[in-house]
Amino acid sequence: MSTDADIIIIGAGHNGLVCAGYLAAEGKSVLALEARGIVGGAAVTEEFHPGFRNSTASYTVSLLNPNVIDDLDLYAHGLSVVSREIANFWPLGDTPGEHLKLTFDADRNKDEFARLSHADAEALSRYSADIEAAADVLRGLILETPPNLGGGVADIWRALKVGGRLSRLKDDAQRLVFDLFTLSAEDFLRRYFEHPAIIGAFAFDGIVGNYAAPSTPGTAYVLLHHAFGEVNGRKGEWGHAIGGMGAITQAMRKSAEARGARIEVDAPVAEVLVDNGAAAGVRLEDGRIYRAPVIVSNANPKRLMRDLIPDEAPLPEKGAAFRERMANYKCGSATFRMNLALSGLPQFACAPSDGTEEHHRAGIVIGPSVDYLERAYLEAKLHGWSRDPVVEMLIPSTLDDTLAPEGAHVASLFCQHFAPELPGGRSWDDAREEAAETIIATVERYAPGIRELIISTQIHSPLDLERKFGLTGGDIFHGRLSLNQMFSARPQLGAADYRLPISGLYLCGAGAHPGGGVTGVPGRNCAREILKDI
Repeated sequence: MSTDADIIIIGAGHNGLVCAGYLAAEGKSVLALEARGIVGGAAVTEEFHPGFRNSTASYTVSLLNPNVIDDLDLYAHGLSVVSREIANFWPLGDTPGEHLKLTFDADRNKDEFARLSHADAEALSRYSADIEAAADVLRGLILETPPNLGGGVADIWRALKVGGRLSRLKDDAQRLVFDLFTLSAEDFLRRYFEHPAIIGAFAFDGIVGNYAAPSTPGTAYVLLHHAFGEVNGRKGEWGHAIGGMGAITQAMRKSAEARGARIEVDAPVAEVLVDNGAAAGVRLEDGRIYRAPVIVSNANPKRLMRDLIPDEAPLPEKGAAFRERMANYKCGSATFRMNLALSGLPQFACAPSDGTEEHHRAGIVIGPSVDYLERAYLEAKLHGWSRDPVVEMLIPSTLDDTLAPEGAHVASLFCQHFAPELPGGRSWDDAREEAAETIIATVERYAPGIRELIISTQIHSPLDLERKFGLTGGDIFHGRLSLNQMFSARPQLGAADYRLPISGLYLCGAGAHPGGGVTGVPGRNCAREILKDI
């Protein structure tokens, strides 16, 4: 049978591009097919109002793995990342000084926290040391291929490597890692802190992209998942890619093409072709067929098995069982995304100023207490979305003047909690404007006058995120980061090594280990396993 490539990749999101770059570098013929007219998946920069550009979905940089940056020469292909001036800023009320800042200076952070709680200020260094120690463990684990349950010699060896890595930790470190993988964010944080605003500030990372309350077991791991990143070699920092998140994926595209990969846009895949129980090619929505002995999916694995492999496809027994189990794979991160074109810079009642200050360049989090975060989840479960949503606001134009006209700004609003499916059968098409108004009203309480600055809005409900970016249930992580969907269980026990139980079919997206975020690691790890096989 003639083939069109050695390897076909479904989806040129960031992990698909990373996988293509690694494979092409080894001389493989790679064809990546992207449904949209632009590569990058959810990591793209688009103009949403004349003269105003912003990262449309994914919006900030930290988790992008330094190995990926170096191996693919992303800086040489145009990537430039700058750090935030400070990490995060939490408005806690409408009185000047009623706020909390987290900087990159330990002494300054201690003084800042002491304004709310002297005990919490004293505990901060212990907490920071523990999180960094656990993050170092995770930095090693994310680059490993997880062992499969019931696998062969290779899986036994992988299990021994992981076990050896963990066994070398001191007892206290082992307990710390175990607790972070199992506890709720709130329970874990209360071991260090007492003030509800400080607990809420750190618990925020446990609910980002996670439809859960800070009291939900497992949210401590999601908190840790957001802590293993770095910017320009500085661990734990967050930053901005000049030109927006699309600058990352455009650099990835240039790198992959320079190595010989072919990338085709406006090429949505309708079906994975299966011959004699093995993946053999793809059929596009326009009817074209491309064949290859290796098919790599960057799609959510639930969507892959539900929508791209027909019910009548001749799957092997394990493949058919895998598809049945994937019906129970949990997706839905309760995320609502907005972008604002602003005529000027918003100011906050708790930190009034005449111009741009350090907090304007930070992650601005509206979530003034742990109880506020808890209530946002409960309201979403009851009503479909929170009446007081949690909002992380970034104003990237304060760091990057390529995004807006002079004197104007763009703002990213990343919002929780907005249920993937609304109660009573209501559609997000009917509710999106009402939900967006709730978000603007919430921000207005902390930044009075921002409504008058708004020139235009871009709205992405959970349903919009699914339609536009293929994020099943609007899930930015391609599946919940829960204990039964992590490491050797991601996306399922027996399919954790990037090989799906259909010969020749692989998974390179965030539905594989280590999960979501713009890391590039699933794409890197998947390419390594493919190269072993072929």
